[in-house]
Amino acid sequence: MKQNRLAAVDIGTNSIRSIVIEVAASGKYKILDDEKVMVRLGEGLNQTGSISPAAWERALSALSRQKKIIDGYHVCSIEAVATSAMRKALNGPALVEAIKEKVGIEVEVISGEAEAELAALSAFHNFDLDGVRHLIFDIGGGSLELISAQGTHIEEILSLELGAVFLTETFLKSDPVTEPEHQKLRKHIRKTLKASFSPEECNSLQCLVGSGGTITSIAAMVMATRRENYDSSHGYELLRSEVVHLLASLARKSDKERRAIPGLNPDRSDIIVAGVTVVDEVMDFFGVNLLKVNERGIREGLILRGLQKLKLLPGEKPVRSWRASLLEYGRSCHFDEPHCLQVTRLALEIYHALAKRYSFTEKDRRLLEAAALLHDVGYFINYSSHHKHSYHLIRHADLFGFTPRERELIANMARYHRKALPKKKHEPYMRLSAADRALVGRFGGIVRLCDGLDRRRNSVVQGLDCQLDKHTLKLTLQGEEDLSVELFGARAKNDLFQIAFDLKLVIEAPGVVESEAESA
Repeated sequence: MKQNRLAAVDIGTNSIRSIVIEVAASGKYKILDDEKVMVRLGEGLNQTGSISPAAWERALSALSRQKKIIDGYHVCSIEAVATSAMRKALNGPALVEAIKEKVGIEVEVISGEAEAELAALSAFHNFDLDGVRHLIFDIGGGSLELISAQGTHIEEILSLELGAVFLTETFLKSDPVTEPEHQKLRKHIRKTLKASFSPEECNSLQCLVGSGGTITSIAAMVMATRRENYDSSHGYELLRSEVVHLLASLARKSDKERRAIPGLNPDRSDIIVAGVTVVDEVMDFFGVNLLKVNERGIREGLILRGLQKLKLLPGEKPVRSWRASLLEYGRSCHFDEPHCLQVTRLALEIYHALAKRYSFTEKDRRLLEAAALLHDVGYFINYSSHHKHSYHLIRHADLFGFTPRERELIANMARYHRKALPKKKHEPYMRLSAADRALVGRFGGIVRLCDGLDRRRNSVVQGLDCQLDKHTLKLTLQGEEDLSVELFGARAKNDLFQIAFDLKLVIEAPGVVESEAESA
C-alpha cells in the first residue's frame, strides 16, 4: 500500500468515473489513471422508480473492472460517492450493499448539496476567482447543482432536478426533437430557475464555471468547429453566442446525425440537446456571457476531500496566482531565473511604450509576461532546439489562470525567441487565427529582442529609454557597465519585432561606438 496514492470513484446517473492520483509533499498531485464508463444507471428511473436490472449489472461490471485497476496502484484509500440516480432509486440502498459485497468498494450516497460542494471545491482549486461574484454549476444525468459565491465564499447551494438524462426522458421523446417539445423543456427549466432564485440573486454575476459531461462536450464541439487542437478543454472559455448556435444545430439533427458531430461522444448524442438547453437557459437566466470549463469537477473535489482527510494537503491553503504558477513551473524546469526575470522586466518596459498605440489589454500583458518568464524552459530537455522544447513544455503545462488558447499563444511566443521566424510550414503557428498569429509575432518579437538584450545573462541593462514616433521605436540602453555585447545581441534579434510591428527599430547605448557593437 502506498500512503501517497488515492483513488476516487464518482457513480453518476449517466457514467461512472474513477481516478487514481499520487500526491507530492507539496500537496500537488499527478493523475496516474482515469477511467470512464457510460453506464446509464438512471435509464428508465423516472418511469419505474428503480434502477433497472440491466443498468444494475452494467454498474457492477464497470466497478469491478475499475476496482481491479485501482488495486493495481496499491492506493491507501478510495473515496467513492453516488449521486442523483442512487439518491432517487428505491433500490439504491440495495445496490450500494451489492457494490460493497461483490466489488469491495464502500459507496457514500451524497446529497445534492454535498455534490455541489465537491464541484465548488474543484472550481476554487482550479480558477482564480478572488473578488469575483460567480456561479459554479455541475450538470449530471439526474440533477443540476448550482453554487453562487463571492471569491471562495459560498453564498448559496441548490440542487435541482434538471439533469440531462432526466430531462430527455421527461420531455424529448421524438427524433429529431420537435419544436413544441423543445419549447416545453425550455419553459420547465426557466420556471424551475425562477422558483429557485430571486431577481436580486441573478444580478452582478461576472462569470460562470461549469463542469460535467455536457460542459466538456460543448467545449469539444466548439473547439472542433474552430479547428482548435488543445490537450484538453480544461479552462476553455465559451461565449453564450457559441452555445446558442450549437444548440440550434443540435436540435435540428436526428440522433444518428448528432453521432457524427466532431467532438461529441456518440454515447452522449441522445441526451446532449437537453444538456445544452440547460446551459443555454442558465446563461440567459443569469445574464452572463462567459462560461469557464472545469474539466475536473466532482471527481477532483472527491480527491481534494480525500487528501484533506488523510492530511496530505499543506496545513495552510496556498495562495494561488497566475504569476506564482509561472514561477513554480519555471523552477520545476530549473530555468535560469535571473535571466528570465530580466527578459520579462525589459519586455514589459517595451510593452508599456507600445500598449496605447496598439490597444493592448491587461490579458495581453499577462501573455507577454508569461512568454518572457518561460521562454527558456526548453533547456530542461537540452540546449539544442531548446526553443522548440519550450513550445511543447509550455503547451502541456498546467498553468493556473490560463486558458488552453492562452497556453498555446504563450508556447508559440516562447518558441520564436530564437532561430527561425514564423513560417507557413510551422503547423502549430498556422493553426492560430490571423489575430492570434499577429499577437504571437509581436510578443514573440519582444521576447526575442529582450533575450538579446541580456546576451551575457548578467542583467547589466538596467533600463530602457523608449521613444516612439510614427514609424520608429528608439531604444536607448541604460546601465553603468559596458553594454556593447547587449547592443549587438539586441540588433541581431530585432528582425521579428520590426516585421510584426512594421516599425524601424533604432537601438543605442551611451558610450558604445558602432565598431564596438559590430565586433562584440
